[in-house]
Amino acid sequence: MAVFNLTHFDASAFFLMGIPDLEAARIWISIPFSIFYIMGLLGNFTLLYVIGKEQTVHKPKYLPLSMLALTDIGTSTSVVPKVMCIVWFNLKGITLGGCHTQMFFLYVSTVMHSAVLMTMAFDSCVTICNPLRYATVITNAQIAKLGLVGLIRAVLFVLPMPVVLSRQPFCAKHIIPHMCCDHMAVVKMSCGDITVNRMYGLVIAFVIIMLDLTLIALSYGLFIRAVLRESSKKAHQKSFSTCTDHIVVNKMSYPSFLFSTVTYRFGQGIAPHLHIILTNLYYLLLPMFNPMIYDAKTFELCEKLRKYTCRI
Repeated sequence: MAVFNLTHFDASAFFLMGIPDLEAARIWISIPFSIFYIMGLLGNFTLLYVIGKEQTVHKPKYLPLSMLALTDIGTSTSVVPKVMCIVWFNLKGITLGGCHTQMFFLYVSTVMHSAVLMTMAFDSCVTICNPLRYATVITNAQIAKLGLVGLIRAVLFVLPMPVVLSRQPFCAKHIIPHMCCDHMAVVKMSCGDITVNRMYGLVIAFVIIMLDLTLIALSYGLFIRAVLRESSKKAHQKSFSTCTDHIVVNKMSYPSFLFSTVTYRFGQGIAPHLHIILTNLYYLLLPMFNPMIYDAKTFELCEKLRKYTCRI
């Protein structure tokens, strides 16, 4: 096919293959991808609009929701527009700079997402363990500071990834067997020593993410201990209901991310098209489901959303 003819292809550019072995079905695959992306954008932008518009929800517990919505928009938008160009228009070329830019924003959003989940776990812990001091410990300013620290951490840890990768020599074959510039997918195109790149990717995946998971587990350990001290079963149910949405999102987020990270390095037996589809669903389904999960569990926010929906 002419599209795979790289004779006149820019030597500094890459070629995103898409989904191997499923080229003929790319239009059909694009339909659910587009629906998930649009629903995710609508849900998250609606959430941001309501939180920004309504003074009554300008509270510390809603600020992390707005940060989570921003990271979800950033994650999906880093990937999906290029994916749509591939499946709709067969525009598979991407410059090296474009590849590094996509990679940077994708992983910054992912690491920031983890930081926001950690902030939400801290908020839930203080709500149950020390409710009398909640108003002084958890303020909008404190949540904003935690968000800023999370963003700085994400930028500082992710920035070396494309910088180190830019120093690698790449072979003549610039075909990336993926729909986006996933770090390891690009690294495997290099003809040089990729040990540093492989190890740095694992550092981000396991040191940062596992640190966040440890702190989240510690927060919920304190949370559970405080709840079990209460004698009333009704109080138990009410307390646990405040964090079920967060637990659901954690179970959706971390296993999916770690699956994608591990399979690129150790999952040679997994079919490439299966890995790529599951990775892209991670970038699409989380941004779509997160607003639904949190809105359904937050009565005050549900009321505001219902008010704006009825106006349409």
